[in-house]
Amino acid sequence: MKGMILIVAMAMVAYGAEFTGVITDSMCATGHESMKMGPDPECVKACVKGHNSKYALRVGKQVYKLSDQQTPAAFAGKKVKVTGTLYEKTGIIKVDAIVAAK
Repeated sequence: MKGMILIVAMAMVAYGAEFTGVITDSMCATGHESMKMGPDPECVKACVKGHNSKYALRVGKQVYKLSDQQTPAAFAGKKVKVTGTLYEKTGIIKVDAIVAAK
């Protein structure tokens, strides 16, 4: 039984994975057109600063919350590669590194 629990727990976490997507915020995760605040980078930063939103990573239609809330500010609205651990149950990526993606 303990072995089965361990297998299930390991399946729920992706260790050292790379995720390529766009830095967004948790409030406007799928797009910022409705906010009419200008380009995405400004909207993302404004939402995080003034609307109690958090930096997130949009990968296709999936949005993941990010554990690091300082580094993403430099990449707001831009395509990045995030290296880290995804905790599927919570939808949070524990960030190890964020770099610009090509």
